[in-house]
This record gives sequence, structure tokens and C-alpha cells, in this order.
Amino acid sequence: MSAAPVRQTRQTVALSVVVPAYNEQERLGPTLDAITGYLEEHPGRWADWEIVVADDGSTDGTRDVVSGREDDRVRLVAGADHRGKGRALRLGVAATRGRRVLVTDADLAAPIEELARLDTELCADGGAAAVIGSRSVPGATIHLRQHRMRELLGRAGNFVIRAVAVPGIRDTQCGFKLFDGDRAREAFAASRLDGWGIDVEVLSHFHRADWPVAEVPVSWSHRIGSKVRPLDYARVLTELVRLKARHTLRPADLLVGLLFLAMSVGLYSGRFFDPNHRYLADSLQDQNQWEWFFAVAADSVAHLHNPFFTDLQGFPDGVNLMANTVMLGLSVPFVPVTLAFGPAVSLSLCMTLGLAVTAFAWYRLIVNRVVARRAAAFVGASLAAFAPPMVSHANAHPNFVVLFMIPLIVERALRLCAGVRVRRNGVVLGLMAAYQIFLGEEPLLLASIGMALFALGYAAARPAVARAAWRPLLKGLGLAALVCLPLVAYPLYWQFAGAQSYAAFPHSKAANSPLALISFAERSLFAGDATKAGLLASNPTEQNAFYGWPLLLVALGTAVRLWDRPQVKALALTAGGAALLSLGPTFRIPRTDVVFPGPWALFARLPLFESVIEGRVAMVCAPALGMLLALAVDRLAATRQLGTQYLGLLAVSLALLPIVPAPLRAVDREPVPAFFTSGEWKSYVHGDESLVTLPLPDAGDATALHWQTAAHLGFKLPGGYFNGPYGKDRTGIYGAAPRWTSGMLSDVRDTGVIPNIGANWRAQAAKDFAYWRAGALVVVPQSHGEQVREAVEKLVGRPGRWTGGVWVWDLHKAPSPGS
Repeated sequence: MSAAPVRQTRQTVALSVVVPAYNEQERLGPTLDAITGYLEEHPGRWADWEIVVADDGSTDGTRDVVSGREDDRVRLVAGADHRGKGRALRLGVAATRGRRVLVTDADLAAPIEELARLDTELCADGGAAAVIGSRSVPGATIHLRQHRMRELLGRAGNFVIRAVAVPGIRDTQCGFKLFDGDRAREAFAASRLDGWGIDVEVLSHFHRADWPVAEVPVSWSHRIGSKVRPLDYARVLTELVRLKARHTLRPADLLVGLLFLAMSVGLYSGRFFDPNHRYLADSLQDQNQWEWFFAVAADSVAHLHNPFFTDLQGFPDGVNLMANTVMLGLSVPFVPVTLAFGPAVSLSLCMTLGLAVTAFAWYRLIVNRVVARRAAAFVGASLAAFAPPMVSHANAHPNFVVLFMIPLIVERALRLCAGVRVRRNGVVLGLMAAYQIFLGEEPLLLASIGMALFALGYAAARPAVARAAWRPLLKGLGLAALVCLPLVAYPLYWQFAGAQSYAAFPHSKAANSPLALISFAERSLFAGDATKAGLLASNPTEQNAFYGWPLLLVALGTAVRLWDRPQVKALALTAGGAALLSLGPTFRIPRTDVVFPGPWALFARLPLFESVIEGRVAMVCAPALGMLLALAVDRLAATRQLGTQYLGLLAVSLALLPIVPAPLRAVDREPVPAFFTSGEWKSYVHGDESLVTLPLPDAGDATALHWQTAAHLGFKLPGGYFNGPYGKDRTGIYGAAPRWTSGMLSDVRDTGVIPNIGANWRAQAAKDFAYWRAGALVVVPQSHGEQVREAVEKLVGRPGRWTGGVWVWDLHKAPSPGS
């Protein structure tokens, strides 16, 4: 959003009329007579006024027509040479003093009497900041039409204009427009085009600044003597291309993209340069899990297996991959990288590049919809993509890092609200939503919550706009659903009704404490405190708030200062509403016993919502706060008061400094035992058997998944780290349904205590080994590894064989002598 208009300090008048003129000696006199006559007849409405004729280097007597008038309320501003209507209007509007500014062509194709209609709309409660006298809305009257060819050219040009810069406005080219004076002076001063394209450029400025523009029907007649020639349309379209270029990629945008990439590489620097041998320590077991996801996706594509299901993990029951966030939207396109360089490289590239592209997508949305200044947009997008919650998830969850589709979906939804090409944008939105489902459904759900909050806030601030938007929006959403559902119906069937699907995934209380919102995350470079953050979050990958009190104060100050803008009200409601929802069904005031019900209680038991970790809703605050910050920086950059600018930018810097992220912690990865890398395991596993690593891999230790990927997924594993069903109710749990032997050995690993293993334990172990179709048992050196080995020996009734860095029990035959 552009900066608020600079208020004029000179004496103002109620209305300024700007008439651009080029060689209008014949028509200008009657036009000025008509305007002055009408204004003098309505002194109650226009007590004081002025007319500014903006001459564009005329070579006839146009200037004499103005200078010869005795009324000093009619003034002339003139350019030295002929450069176009745009330059003339820029000069004319800059010279105005009116609280309202009317721009009208010298031919008065729209009679001056139509001014009353425009002024009524501008003055209405919650009215527009600009009103167009439109020939294209219902109620307009055209008394004398243009030549058919000129009409066709005009319609074609208007179609291009709406597609380029001003969606939702039907008649951008009508020369009869009434503006709020201060906003008009700002918009025209910011313009650069000298030709007719200035109309589009100014309306585009209003569109980006979120200043409402209305159209009212007027009476209009084509005037003979128009200066517009058929070839001039090519010139207008050329100017529109220039205008589009201003808001598409520039060299500055390339620099911004490179900066985001450098920031992402810096964040992942501990793993990025050697992903095969480095591990993100705070990812817990998630890096092992995600590398396995990328590996199994590549294996499914390479061997034409079902991409929604596998029994390589969780054997023999298998894993419902659609019920796990395998991100087929990226893991499948990355198959060539995975097959060539391995899943560790593929995952590292995906997360690093994905984070940078996500930041750039937020940047483009902010440039197009919030502020035009690239520097302000860069600051806002940096917070949207690199906020503390995003950095926390960057340890382990690519589905919450690679979010580049979310800004694109938001942009497409905004186009629907404007009623722009509803059919086309509805179809595109459906395709985008389908793709996002294959990137991550939970981020799409959270984004939908954020968009709903924004829509509620904007509708409350601009009810008239909301009333006009809901029909095209609903139509577009309906088309999107018709496109999206057939594409995702079968995958969603697998997710919710296929093998190893689960009904719901209840979580223990994972809401945010109010203190988490104002505290600093563990990986904040200058203010991070792992101990304090650990008390407020379940683990380092779920620090879903931690924006810090300085940033929240700056955001609050920005909202108060710019509260007159509907966009600011909507952003403030989005951030505040998401923060409140993230506190869960109930929340306690810190350091008291006072407990309040939270609005999340309304959603907690609904389908889909019941599986959401409610603390993650606070991630919605990141782009909302980023946009508020972009508005603050943009406003400060526009002010001419150096003291205010300095103090404001200092406050923004001090708010951001404590949450600058430190590079993610990485450690050397334990080497994979040679038993797996050398292929020695192949002599122990035959046919449809599994290799049982003990204790079974689970959410606490999924290192066996890394061994399996190092062996190119050659063997199957019981247990694992995934979401699967448990019990008759098919409740979601982490990993495979527990069995007696796996639970007992996990306890031995955790405690070092071996239970009294007798015949009953051995009989149960035999049943479990048979259930897992075990070809061999494997124990690697680990915490309490000797106790685990001893327990397995007692279960099997014989010692294992040390080979390839592991202990192995071949279940096909008795041990050979000396083993």
C-alpha cells in the first residue's frame, strides 16, 4: 500500500477542475463557460472552486483562451513542449488546491452536470476515494456513438487495461473522473507515463493503495474533432506494456531473489554444503523421516509402484503415504535429483530453494497488493518467510517451509473478489488448490483460516465492497471446487479410506501460551534462549509463535497510526484473531489461575480441525505482521519529516533485530554400518521377508530409516516413523501398532533394565518375529546397546554374530560353529 497522502498546507478550495488541453482553441472557450456557469449556479455545493487548464504545448491560441478570461479562478499551467495527456495532467493536478479534484476532457463528452452524481458517491458514508463517470455500467446513456472501428479498438484496449493493472473497473478510459484531492495529488505525482496510459497508472496506484474506486453511470456523447486516431491505440498499448513492466520483474527484484536465496542458504549452512554427512540436530527424527519420504517417492516412480502406499516401512501392514505428508508435489518432481544424488541432497535442495521461493512469492504479493516500494516489500516478505515460527519448522517440516503456493492462492482469491475474469481465475485457483494439497493440506487449511479472518475484517471495514465481492467470489470458489475435486478425489479416498488410513490424530495440548507470543525463539540470533523457549513449546520444531514483544508493539503502533485504511484493519484482525485461536480451547493468564475459554473450542472437534496442532495457527500471523511492517516502512519512507523517519525506522530495526534467525544447528551424522552399505544384509533376507532392526524404529529413534535409504530401500522394516491407525477406532498414532516385543526392547534401550525373560517372553517374541516375517534381527551399538543385545540373545536363545558393525541373528538356521 502506498503512503498516505501528504496534506496540503496552502489555502484549499472545495473543488479543483483540471482540463488537459492540446490545440483546443475552438472547443476550450465553450467548455470553460459551461463549467463556470454550472459551478456558479450551485454555490451551496461548490462555495469556492478553481479551474486549472493544463496545456500540453499547444501551437494554436489555446493559451490565449485561458489568459484572456477575467475570472482569476481559471488558471493556466503549461508545458514547454507537446509530450502527451499524461504530462499535462501531472502538471495540472500538482497545481490544484481542491479537497476534490475533477478531471475532465476539453470536449465535455460527459456533461459537467454529471459532476453531482460523482460527488454524491464520493461523499457517501464509506464512499470511494475516486469515482469514474462510466459508460459501461448499467444506467449509462450514450447519445452519439463513436465510429464502429474506434469502438472496437476502445473495447480491445479496455480489455488489455483490465488485465494489466486495474481489475474490476469497467471503464478506465473515460475522461470524467472525480478524486479525493490529496490522494489524486499523490497518485499523479507518482505517475511516470506521459500518454493516455496515465489514467491506468493512476487507477493502478489507487488499487495498490487500497483506496476504493467506484463507477457511476453518466450520460456521454462522442464529440467530433477528437484527437484520438486509430494508430494512437498502439501508442497507448505500448504505454501499458511499460506500465506492466514497472510492476513486473525489475533488476531490484532479481537482487531481492538473490538475497532471499542467500538468507536461506545461510539458515541451512550447517547442512547445505554436505547434506549426506550432516544432520539438523533440532529436527529430532524428522530429517530421517523426510529423507525416507523422498526416497520412497523416487522408488515408486522408478518402479511404477502405488505412490500412495508402501510396505517398505511398517511391514507387514504398510504405510498410507497420502495420510502422511510426503509432499508428492515436490518429492515427485525431485525424483531425478533423488535418484542421481540421494534423498539427503534432494531434501536439502528442496527446503533451501523452497524457502527462498516462498519469500519471493510473498514479496511479489506485497509489491502487487500492499506497497509499491521494493525495500518495504522486502522487509515484509522477509518476516513472512523467516519469522521465528517458520525458522522453527525449517528444522524439520518442509511442508511448512515450502509455501510458495499460498501467496499465489491469496492473489487469485483477491482477483475473484474484484470480479476479474471469474471463470478463468476460478479454474486457475482450483488447479492451485489441487497442487497445494500435494504439498501440504494443513498449511492450506491454516491459510484458509487466515484468508477468512482477513475477509471478515475487510468486510467490516468496507461493507459495500464485500457486498459487491461475494457473488463473484462464490462463483469462482465453486468453479475452483469443480476443477480441484476430480483431481484430488482418488488421492483423498486413499488418505481417508485406503489401507492404513486413520480416523483422526488427537494431539496432547499443543496450544501456545500467551507468553510464547511475546517471547523470543531458541534460534533468534541475539535474543534466543533455549531454556525459556523450551518451557513454552513442546520441542524446537514447534515454536509456533515467539514473535517478540518489540515486533508486536511496532505492529500495534502501525495499526493505530494507519487505522483509517481498511487493509490495515483487516490485517490487524487477521494477526490478532490467529494469535487468539492459537491459544487453544482454553488458556490461562500467565502467573495466575484465571482460565478463559478460547475460540478454538468452536473448531477443535470438527473434522480436519481435530487433527490440527492449534498452536500452529499462530503461523498465520507471520505474513499479516509482515504486511503491516511493509506498510510502516513504506509510510516512513514517504514522510518528509526526517526526525519521524529516523525514529520510525530505528523502531522497526530494533523490533526485527532480536528475531534475526541464527543458522540451524547441524552435527556430524553417525556413519551407516557397513552391514547396510556393503550389501551384506542381502544374504539374510529372502523373498517377502523383513530385516528387523531392534528396537524397532519409532518417533524416538528412526535412524533405521536412514540405513534403509542407504541400502537403496532393498529391505523392508517393521515399525517406523509415520502416522498410522491403532485399535478398532483407527485412532492415529505415530508408528506401527505396538507389540509386546517391540515395547519391551524400547524400554530396555531407554532404561537399561532387562526384565526377567522366560518362556512366555520367548514365545511372544517368536509370534512377533513371525508376524514381522523376520529374516534376521539386527542390533547396532546404541544407548544401552549391551543390554539390548543381551535381551535379544535371551529371546532368541543364542548369541548373535558380529559382522559389518552390527549384531545379527539369522532366523533361517542355527548358528554356525564359532559364532
